[in-house]
Amino acid sequence: MGSEEKEISYTITNSYSTLNTLTKATKNVWFVCHGMGYLSRYFLKYFRGLNTDENYIIAPQAASKYYMKSGFKHVGASWLTKEATAKATENVMHNFDAIFEAENIPDHVNLIMFGYSQGVSVALRYVAKRKIQCDQLVMHSGGIPKELQADDFAFLNAKVSLICGTHDEYLIEDRLTSETQKAHDLFKDQLHVLMFDGKHEMNVALINNLV
Repeated sequence: MGSEEKEISYTITNSYSTLNTLTKATKNVWFVCHGMGYLSRYFLKYFRGLNTDENYIIAPQAASKYYMKSGFKHVGASWLTKEATAKATENVMHNFDAIFEAENIPDHVNLIMFGYSQGVSVALRYVAKRKIQCDQLVMHSGGIPKELQADDFAFLNAKVSLICGTHDEYLIEDRLTSETQKAHDLFKDQLHVLMFDGKHEMNVALINNLV
Protein backbone atom coordinates (compact mmCIF):
# COMPACT_ATOMS: atom_id res chain seq x y z
CA MET A 1 0.00 0.00 0.00
CA GLY A 2 1.42 3.37 -1.00
CA SER A 3 1.30 6.44 1.21
CA GLU A 4 -0.82 9.45 0.28
CA GLU A 5 -0.55 13.04 1.42
CA LYS A 6 -3.93 14.71 1.85
CA GLU A 7 -5.00 18.27 2.59
CA ILE A 8 -7.55 19.80 4.96
CA SER A 9 -8.64 23.33 5.81
CA TYR A 10 -9.33 24.52 9.34
CA THR A 11 -9.41 27.73 11.37
CA ILE A 12 -6.52 28.61 13.66
CA THR A 13 -5.96 31.34 16.25
CA ASN A 14 -2.69 33.28 16.20
CA SER A 15 -1.31 36.24 18.11
CA TYR A 16 0.24 39.50 16.96
CA SER A 17 1.85 42.32 18.92
CA THR A 18 1.51 46.10 18.91
CA LEU A 19 3.52 48.99 20.30
CA ASN A 20 2.05 52.34 21.38
CA THR A 21 -1.59 53.38 20.82
CA LEU A 22 -3.42 54.22 17.62
CA THR A 23 -5.02 57.66 18.08
CA LYS A 24 -5.94 60.75 16.08
CA ALA A 25 -2.39 61.99 16.76
CA THR A 26 -0.83 58.95 15.08
CA LYS A 27 1.03 59.86 11.90
CA ASN A 28 2.61 56.53 10.94
CA VAL A 29 1.40 52.95 11.21
CA TRP A 30 4.14 50.36 10.75
CA PHE A 31 3.37 46.77 9.75
CA VAL A 32 6.63 45.03 10.62
CA CYS A 33 7.41 41.43 9.67
CA HIS A 34 10.08 39.80 11.80
CA GLY A 35 12.88 37.55 10.60
CA MET A 36 13.30 33.83 11.20
CA GLY A 37 13.88 32.94 14.84
CA TYR A 38 11.95 35.88 16.28
CA LEU A 39 8.75 36.28 18.22
CA SER A 40 6.77 39.40 17.39
CA ARG A 41 6.67 40.78 20.95
CA TYR A 42 10.47 40.81 21.12
CA PHE A 43 10.87 42.19 17.60
CA LEU A 44 9.08 45.36 18.71
CA LYS A 45 12.14 46.44 20.73
CA TYR A 46 13.77 47.76 17.56
CA PHE A 47 11.00 50.34 17.15
CA ARG A 48 10.99 51.78 20.67
CA GLY A 49 13.13 54.73 19.54
CA LEU A 50 10.30 56.10 17.41
CA ASN A 51 8.10 58.90 18.72
CA THR A 52 5.44 57.10 20.76
CA ASP A 53 2.63 59.57 19.98
CA GLU A 54 3.22 59.59 16.24
CA ASN A 55 4.04 55.93 15.54
CA TYR A 56 1.92 52.81 16.02
CA ILE A 57 3.63 49.51 15.28
CA ILE A 58 1.90 46.25 14.37
CA ALA A 59 4.03 43.10 14.40
CA PRO A 60 2.38 39.95 13.00
CA GLN A 61 3.54 36.63 14.40
CA ALA A 62 4.75 33.78 12.18
CA ALA A 63 2.64 30.75 13.05
CA SER A 64 5.33 28.08 12.78
CA LYS A 65 7.12 28.12 16.15
CA TYR A 66 10.02 25.93 17.25
CA TYR A 67 12.70 25.62 19.93
CA MET A 68 15.84 27.42 18.85
CA LYS A 69 18.46 25.19 20.52
CA SER A 70 18.75 21.86 22.31
CA GLY A 71 18.17 23.48 25.70
CA PHE A 72 14.47 23.97 24.79
CA LYS A 73 14.35 27.40 26.42
CA HIS A 74 14.16 29.89 23.57
CA VAL A 75 11.35 29.81 21.01
CA GLY A 76 11.54 31.28 17.53
CA ALA A 77 9.29 31.20 14.51
CA SER A 78 9.45 30.97 10.73
CA TRP A 79 7.15 32.34 8.04
CA LEU A 80 7.86 29.92 5.21
CA THR A 81 10.08 27.06 4.08
CA LYS A 82 10.70 25.42 0.71
CA GLU A 83 8.00 22.87 1.60
CA ALA A 84 4.59 23.74 0.08
CA THR A 85 5.59 27.40 -0.15
CA ALA A 86 2.63 28.55 -2.25
CA LYS A 87 0.03 27.12 0.12
CA ALA A 88 1.91 28.37 3.19
CA THR A 89 2.10 31.83 1.61
CA GLU A 90 -1.68 31.91 1.25
CA ASN A 91 -2.00 31.07 4.94
CA VAL A 92 0.28 34.00 5.79
CA MET A 93 -1.75 36.29 3.52
CA HIS A 94 -4.96 35.30 5.34
CA ASN A 95 -3.21 35.94 8.65
CA PHE A 96 -2.30 39.47 7.53
CA ASP A 97 -5.81 40.05 6.16
CA ALA A 98 -7.26 39.28 9.58
CA ILE A 99 -4.86 41.70 11.29
CA PHE A 100 -5.68 44.52 8.87
CA GLU A 101 -9.38 43.89 9.44
CA ALA A 102 -8.97 43.87 13.21
CA GLU A 103 -6.84 47.04 13.31
CA ASN A 104 -8.98 49.06 10.87
CA ILE A 105 -6.09 51.40 10.00
CA PRO A 106 -7.42 54.92 9.32
CA ASP A 107 -6.84 56.71 6.02
CA HIS A 108 -5.09 59.73 7.52
CA VAL A 109 -1.93 57.85 8.55
CA ASN A 110 1.16 56.90 6.58
CA LEU A 111 1.33 53.13 6.19
CA ILE A 112 4.83 51.67 6.33
CA MET A 113 5.24 48.03 5.27
CA PHE A 114 8.48 46.68 6.71
CA GLY A 115 10.22 43.33 6.44
CA TYR A 116 13.45 42.15 8.05
CA SER A 117 15.38 39.13 6.78
CA GLN A 118 12.83 36.37 6.07
CA GLY A 119 10.10 38.91 6.79
CA VAL A 120 10.98 40.73 3.57
CA SER A 121 9.53 37.88 1.51
CA VAL A 122 6.12 37.93 3.19
CA ALA A 123 5.91 41.73 3.33
CA LEU A 124 6.62 42.01 -0.40
CA ARG A 125 4.24 39.21 -1.30
CA TYR A 126 1.46 40.80 0.73
CA VAL A 127 1.90 44.22 -0.86
CA ALA A 128 1.94 42.63 -4.33
CA LYS A 129 -0.93 40.17 -3.84
CA ARG A 130 -3.29 42.53 -2.00
CA LYS A 131 -2.22 45.67 -3.86
CA ILE A 132 -1.44 47.49 -0.61
CA GLN A 133 -0.97 51.17 -1.45
CA CYS A 134 1.47 51.94 1.35
CA ASP A 135 3.48 55.13 1.75
CA GLN A 136 6.76 53.34 2.42
CA LEU A 137 7.99 49.83 1.67
CA VAL A 138 11.12 48.82 3.55
CA MET A 139 13.27 45.77 2.76
CA HIS A 140 15.83 45.26 5.53
CA SER A 141 18.49 42.57 4.97
CA GLY A 142 16.30 40.10 3.13
CA GLY A 143 15.86 38.46 -0.25
CA ILE A 144 13.21 39.30 -2.84
CA PRO A 145 10.96 36.37 -3.85
CA LYS A 146 11.96 35.14 -7.30
CA GLU A 147 8.42 35.05 -8.65
CA LEU A 148 7.78 38.78 -8.15
CA GLN A 149 7.96 40.99 -11.23
CA ALA A 150 7.82 44.73 -11.90
CA ASP A 151 4.19 44.42 -13.05
CA ASP A 152 3.25 43.21 -9.55
CA PHE A 153 4.18 46.65 -8.19
CA ALA A 154 3.08 48.83 -11.11
CA PHE A 155 0.25 50.18 -8.92
CA LEU A 156 2.58 51.25 -6.12
CA ASN A 157 3.41 54.90 -5.47
CA ALA A 158 5.67 54.74 -2.44
CA LYS A 159 9.14 55.39 -1.15
CA VAL A 160 10.97 52.06 -1.28
CA SER A 161 14.06 51.46 0.86
CA LEU A 162 16.55 48.61 0.69
CA ILE A 163 18.65 48.46 3.87
CA CYS A 164 21.60 46.10 4.28
CA GLY A 165 24.88 45.77 6.14
CA THR A 166 28.08 45.75 4.12
CA HIS A 167 29.23 42.63 5.99
CA ASP A 168 25.93 40.73 5.98
CA GLU A 169 26.88 37.06 6.21
CA TYR A 170 23.74 35.97 4.35
CA LEU A 171 23.89 38.56 1.59
CA ILE A 172 27.47 38.07 0.42
CA GLU A 173 28.80 40.25 -2.40
CA ASP A 174 27.38 38.37 -5.41
CA ARG A 175 23.97 37.89 -3.86
CA LEU A 176 23.84 41.48 -2.59
CA THR A 177 24.57 42.67 -6.13
CA SER A 178 21.82 40.51 -7.61
CA GLU A 179 19.27 41.46 -4.94
CA THR A 180 20.03 45.16 -5.41
CA GLN A 181 19.64 44.80 -9.16
CA LYS A 182 16.32 42.99 -8.75
CA ALA A 183 15.11 45.74 -6.42
CA HIS A 184 16.03 48.32 -9.07
CA ASP A 185 14.20 46.27 -11.70
CA LEU A 186 11.07 46.09 -9.55
CA PHE A 187 10.94 49.64 -8.19
CA LYS A 188 13.16 51.73 -10.47
CA ASP A 189 13.31 55.40 -9.38
CA GLN A 190 11.28 54.73 -6.23
CA LEU A 191 14.17 52.75 -4.72
CA HIS A 192 16.57 54.14 -2.12
CA VAL A 193 19.52 51.92 -1.18
CA LEU A 194 20.81 52.43 2.38
CA MET A 195 23.98 50.53 3.24
CA PHE A 196 25.53 50.50 6.69
CA ASP A 197 28.75 49.17 8.21
CA GLY A 198 27.52 46.01 9.89
CA LYS A 199 26.42 42.40 9.67
CA HIS A 200 23.00 40.71 9.43
CA GLU A 201 21.33 42.85 12.05
CA MET A 202 18.62 45.44 12.49
CA ASN A 203 19.89 49.00 12.15
CA VAL A 204 17.84 51.08 14.57
CA ALA A 205 19.40 54.40 13.57
CA LEU A 206 18.33 53.97 9.94
CA ILE A 207 14.87 52.82 11.01
CA ASN A 208 14.41 55.93 13.15
CA ASN A 209 15.45 58.12 10.22
CA LEU A 210 12.78 56.69 7.91
CA VAL A 211 10.19 59.03 9.42
